Amino acid sequence: MTTTPIRLYMLAAVILLAGCADENTQPQHAQKVKITPAHSQAMENQCRENAAHRYNVALQHIKITDFDAFQGSYEMQGSTAREEGFTCAFDTDGQFLHLSMR
Repeated sequence: MTTTPIRLYMLAAVILLAGCADENTQPQHAQKVKITPAHSQAMENQCRENAAHRYNVALQHIKITDFDAFQGSYEMQGSTAREEGFTCAFDTDGQFLHLSMR
């Protein structure tokens, strides 16, 4: 008679653990923030200027190809006429942080 309560406890433990094993399969994404066109244009100009200086090319030879706004930062990806890629990073206020070469 003492084995029946033990089996019930083990069965309850297995059921509880099986419920914990079910994970949320939906992917998590960073929250996007809203930005004004004037703000993004100023950041784009600053990115172009820094990239032109770094790669020693004219501003018109710099292309901005992508812009991502995240919860804590902004990133702009671009390339030069010579297909040299770069990423500009900005803080939440739109202040330039750094230029990374890809």
